[in-house]
Amino acid sequence: MTKPLNVGMIGYGFMGRTHSNAYRKAPNFFDLPYKPVLKTICGLEEKEAKAFADRWGYESYVTDWRKVIDDKSIDVVDICVPNNYHAEIAIAAAEAGKMIICEKPLARTAAEAEPMVQAVEKAGVANLVSFNYRRVPAVTLAKKLIDEGRLGKIFHYRANFLQDWTISSQVPQGGMATWRLDVKAAGSGVTGDLLAHCIDTAMWHNGPISAVCGMTETFVKQRMHAETGKVEPVGIDDACTFFCRFDNGSLGNFESTRYARGHKALYTFEINGENASIAWDLHDLHRLSYFDHRDDSIVRGWRSVHVTDGDMPYMGKWWVPGLQIGYEHSFVHQVADFLENAAKGQPTSPTFREALATQKVCDAVLASAKAGKWETIKY
Repeated sequence: MTKPLNVGMIGYGFMGRTHSNAYRKAPNFFDLPYKPVLKTICGLEEKEAKAFADRWGYESYVTDWRKVIDDKSIDVVDICVPNNYHAEIAIAAAEAGKMIICEKPLARTAAEAEPMVQAVEKAGVANLVSFNYRRVPAVTLAKKLIDEGRLGKIFHYRANFLQDWTISSQVPQGGMATWRLDVKAAGSGVTGDLLAHCIDTAMWHNGPISAVCGMTETFVKQRMHAETGKVEPVGIDDACTFFCRFDNGSLGNFESTRYARGHKALYTFEINGENASIAWDLHDLHRLSYFDHRDDSIVRGWRSVHVTDGDMPYMGKWWVPGLQIGYEHSFVHQVADFLENAAKGQPTSPTFREALATQKVCDAVLASAKAGKWETIKY
């Protein structure tokens, strides 16, 4: 028999929708030990919180996140608010003995994230940071192929995450819609928002990063603040490129920008090994490109693996082979994994501690760009 698990969601923006959808869909496709119950949604605006509750089926709504923490019936606290609120909410939730799912990045800085890690580990509560791209079936399959040794020794890991939505100087910073451009709320720009995804996936695939050398640029130096109406300096990075060394001796090359005209969300990675290479593109997320040098020369070449068969990661729970799934399903997989592992008392990656490692790399990249020199990562 499945056991009900009450969810308290804090935040009703884009991520609030993706997480809510995942809780509703996961038990329909996965045999789970828990049945998520959408208990309470929390948001700043009462009218919007009520509308969200009505649309998604939450039993109640509140405008003070502390009421979610204090509610003894809530089992899981799901944090989908701007980065500057993550630490206070997560620590309070841990102290209250709640399971926690937190949107990425874990915090604005590693120093801010450290107490969060200590809190969940002291309380012994299940915890997860929502780096959802790990759970795209093709990305998970890439991990499986690497772990099986099919690529051999890894030489190169390269990744890009490109957008173009902030090119206009008329886009404001701050407020509910554009808080990602406000350094006080976000902590950083593309480094913490986009490259954090690339870094998390890279270290999951290829192990720890030992040193980085980066450069950043802020192309629009001043923007109007959405809440005050004042024109203020921009403190976030609009673009970031960095090189790195992994502990296994391979080299990394990462780039992210919100100034790549024509790209809305182009996330790609390629991994080159002594025997084989792998490549993936978010715009074609159900496919994995694979090249194996051990093939006979007359048929050797890049192949496109359609990740839809039932023996491929997660796909046995969905449709018949040949029918693909999409972005939202990565969050469904995340919820399914989290609930299955929580019932067994096992951690679900990436945990707060693993996400802290990603945050330390982000911090080192920004420090390197500021100082103009290589930075060593200390975990």
